[in-house]
Amino acid sequence: MTARIEKAVVSGVFSLDGQDFDVDNNVWLVGDDDEVLVIDAPHRVEPIVEAIGGRRVTAIVLTHGHNDHITAAVDLREATGAPIWFHPADRMLWDVVHEGADPDEALAEGTAFRVAGTTLTALHTPGHSPGSTCLHAPDLAAVFTGDTLFHGGPGATGRSFSDKPTILNSIRSRLLTLHGDTVVHTGHGEDTRISAEISTVH
Repeated sequence: MTARIEKAVVSGVFSLDGQDFDVDNNVWLVGDDDEVLVIDAPHRVEPIVEAIGGRRVTAIVLTHGHNDHITAAVDLREATGAPIWFHPADRMLWDVVHEGADPDEALAEGTAFRVAGTTLTALHTPGHSPGSTCLHAPDLAAVFTGDTLFHGGPGATGRSFSDKPTILNSIRSRLLTLHGDTVVHTGHGEDTRISAEISTVH
């Protein structure tokens, strides 16, 4: 097993429903010294390209369509030549940010990505947004949850296109069923483990 997990943090503004918030976003890179898969592309492309460090990018996978996770996606595609994978249920959010540009591939339940000898599998976890998707890498004992599950509980559901009962069902059925020692790599903030979040989902 040569794959490893790296993180870059990119700061910027999250905008939705006419409000702006300063946020720090986690960009996750899964790969080795030669190739890497990038999870989310927030705010500005330069720090993401720096984190990639000249490696071949196999895919740009977006966990959901909020602007603070996708703003740099098209620029990152241009910089790396890698395809953008995006769940079509969030297309209305994509179009606000990238009018006139399209993702390359439709992310869906069960989509599998191989990189550096490991496999990440997409888990469709709607609720924070209709197309919210997590990536599970069992070989690395890791799941990348975007804004679906955080250290301390579920992601926010108080804004357009989000729904609390839906996110709770997604977390219970798709995430809390993973091994308890699975590390949760979130879209913002610190890591947690599945076992630590069971009591926070209610």
